[in-house]
Parts: sequence; C-alpha cells; structure tokens
Amino acid sequence: MSPILITGATSGIGEQLAYDYAKLYASSHSLESEVQMPVVYVCGQNQAKLAALAELGSHVVPLNFDITDLAACKETLKSLDPVPRTWILNAGSCEYIDDGVMDAALVARVMQINVVGLANTIEAAQHHFTAGQHLVVMGSIASELALPRAEAYGASKAAVSYLARTLALDLSKKGILVSTVFPGFVKTPLTDKNDFPMPMMISAEQASKAIQKGIADKKAHIYFPKRFTWILRLLGSLPYSIQQRLSSKLIKDNAE
Repeated sequence: MSPILITGATSGIGEQLAYDYAKLYASSHSLESEVQMPVVYVCGQNQAKLAALAELGSHVVPLNFDITDLAACKETLKSLDPVPRTWILNAGSCEYIDDGVMDAALVARVMQINVVGLANTIEAAQHHFTAGQHLVVMGSIASELALPRAEAYGASKAAVSYLARTLALDLSKKGILVSTVFPGFVKTPLTDKNDFPMPMMISAEQASKAIQKGIADKKAHIYFPKRFTWILRLLGSLPYSIQQRLSSKLIKDNAE
C-alpha cells in the first residue's frame, strides 16, 4: 500500500475515509516487516478530531491548514515525505439559496471553498505529481441536474466536475489518473442541516466503502448509491425544458 492524503478529514465522508484507511493500512502492516508503514495524511481544521485520528497510530499524520489560503496550502504540502500516491481532495461546503433570492456573498463562500480551495490544493500539491499517482476529486450528483435551492452548491460542483474532467485530459499525458466522485445523499453533519426529503440516503460508512472500491478499481467516475445516481443521471440527460418541468413538480410536491 502507498501513502495517501485526505482533505476534509475531520467531518463527514472525509472523516470516515480517514478512519477506514488508517485502520486498513495498520492491519495490512506486518510487525515483522522492516519496511516503513505507509502514511495516511489527514487534513482538516478541527484540532480535536485531528488529534483523535493521530491516536490511531504513528502512520497517521495530521495536517492543519486552510484550503482557501494558497500560501498555507503550499507551505503545508511542499515537503511531504513520503509523497502521497493517492490524493483524495474531499474538503467542501454546502449552503442553499432560498426562494430564488440571490445572495452573492453566499455564492462566493461556497465557490471559495469548493472550487478555489480545490484549485489551491492542487496547485500546492502538483509539484509532487508523477506517473502512477491518483488524484481523486469530490464532486456531487447535484452537478448533473438542476435542483431546487442548489444555485450555489450545484454550480460549484458543476465547476468541480468540469475542472476534474479537463485535468484528466491533461494529466493523463503524464500517467496520472484523475477520478471524480459523484455521491448522492450521504448522512453527514452537512446533510443533517437539510430540511427537505433526501431519498435513498446512505451512511458515511457506505460512502467510504464505495469510494475505496472505486479508487482500487481505478474508476474515472465513482457514482453512489447506484440506483439514485443512475436516476438523476438519466434525468440530467433530458432536454432542459423537460428537466425544468420535472424540477418544478418536485418543488410543488414538497410544498404540499
């Protein structure tokens, strides 16, 4: 197993991934082996949770930095040793627009974390990129279908999806695989704040397993849960006029 780095590792899916990979790496390490145990870099801003993750073993290395601060990203990631072979860029945020009343500051906050923060992390890490490495970016199935109240979040994840797909074209020339994760609803502190129905929701544990399998299988696009994301992908392939009618019906049904 090779070194791995996970951003957003102190909440939700990222935290579950951090625990799962830390335990997986520890269990795969032979006590008799003289080979250094692979490192799991866990990145986040919750100091207490970073400390708790570090207690899982010396192979877990906590990193504390703000992804919206390019200088901080570069300073933290410039001299990692050993260098990660898998980069799971999971950190993100979600806020909603109510009743179509635009809030530019809200949009800026979401874009700053989900899009600019992602770009900052990639720029800070890219001097480490070599053939055989795997860059995993956290998108959302919301990027593939316009949904009520998701003007900011959906737009940010659409930008993430496009960014990842274009990076995949350019980095493939260097032998680097780029994967985009497209989750449906996953029970996390972010979705706990939602006040609307969330069909086919899965646990963070299930999400982590799906992501780990997608990474192991070197999939360029990782969708889960399969049935829910398949339905939204199908709807997203319809003409925009039909999508709008379906979304309008969804708003009406939820209001009744």
